[in-house]
Amino acid sequence: MALLHSLSCVLFSALVIVISCVSPAVATSRGALGDLDKLRNGFRVTLRHVDSSKNLTKWERMQRGIKRGNYRLQRLNAMVLAASTDSAAVQAPIVAGNGEFLMDLSIGTPPTSYSAILDTGSDLIWTQCKPCTQCFDQSTPIFDPEKSSTFSKLSCSSDLCSALPQSTCSDGCEYLYTYGDYSSTQGVMGIDTFTFEKVSVPKIGFGCGEDNEGDGFSQGAGLVGLGRGPLSLVSQLKEPKFSYCLTSIDETQKSLLMMGSIASGNESLGTMKTTPLIHNPSQPSFYYLSLQGITVGSTPLPIKKSTFALEDDGTGGVIIDSGTTITYLEQAAYDALKKEFISQMGLSVDSSSSTGLDLCFSLPSDSTQVEVPKLIFHFEGADLDLPPENYMIADSSSGVICLAMGSSSGMSIFGNVQQQNMLVVHDLNKETVSFIQTQCQNL
Repeated sequence: MALLHSLSCVLFSALVIVISCVSPAVATSRGALGDLDKLRNGFRVTLRHVDSSKNLTKWERMQRGIKRGNYRLQRLNAMVLAASTDSAAVQAPIVAGNGEFLMDLSIGTPPTSYSAILDTGSDLIWTQCKPCTQCFDQSTPIFDPEKSSTFSKLSCSSDLCSALPQSTCSDGCEYLYTYGDYSSTQGVMGIDTFTFEKVSVPKIGFGCGEDNEGDGFSQGAGLVGLGRGPLSLVSQLKEPKFSYCLTSIDETQKSLLMMGSIASGNESLGTMKTTPLIHNPSQPSFYYLSLQGITVGSTPLPIKKSTFALEDDGTGGVIIDSGTTITYLEQAAYDALKKEFISQMGLSVDSSSSTGLDLCFSLPSDSTQVEVPKLIFHFEGADLDLPPENYMIADSSSGVICLAMGSSSGMSIFGNVQQQNMLVVHDLNKETVSFIQTQCQNL
């Protein structure tokens, strides 16, 4: 049994993390040669949670994330089902869209700064551009390609134009990109220099969105796709590798994204556990993993091997996703997980909780210690023993402790709460995902 020494200890530990945070070190540029040296090694960008600027408690932030996550799960499942049926019936191919983290970057020469949503479930990089026929409000100036000396339109014969799910050729390569909630961005594909903190990367292909419609984009002025397809930021780099390290959901410290060769971290961080990626032809952008089983305490759950299998029609399977807050398991697996937690927790189930989580327990009023069972996800080649704070969340004010997971029908998702304080490395050349447990604020 993993031991949470007391609720006050958990809260105290979180406080210590907040006051001992160290800002990531970023080397300053020393001209073009310095930029080239840094590009060879990659670069790092700080991330912030979409709700970080709001005055929210941990539970309020969790509840907002769960609501967005439920919506994202529905969109993802709808996409997969649409792709597994008659694809001719789908007018425009749809992708995930949205996410839980924002990154700051700049486009053009001179650079125009904006915030973008980070999305590991889609590929296209885009921002709103002048002249806008339909644009949502954004807090930063809208990018004007005519004022950038390094901007050029993408050729219709280019590989990136060919990689678009839907495009036409008129005044350059024109695109329509539709997301799972039928939000969309439409415009012309361009090439320009992108600047990430102090590092400039030339000739990145992106969408200059002149008609952008739908909900969910307003947290940022565009989106940076980090999926497995050729349009994504990671695929356009010389070394297609990235990692992120997400701080706890109640942290004020920013999280971290690393691109290129530095993404793997170093040996001093600890043991790296690596699992192969699975390719789904109907959803080639998603990061599918082979989840072979789950252990609660010392009890392997009685889950059929087919439960998490990726089916021939593209349905089912397990994806790892930074844009979904909690983990969602296929219904049969979740039912087994829930039953075992109820058996091992030794606390009464609280069915009156309004946390948004399915399984909560009443905290004992006469005890300062709560024992929670170990939780291990058995990915192919990588047994991931999760820290208790990555799956159990206590709220002393309402007197409950809850399992930060839910059920799904079809696709399962390994969410970002379960990935807290891990360096999660995505290597597109090796087709692997690796995990290193670490304290993200110290990287």
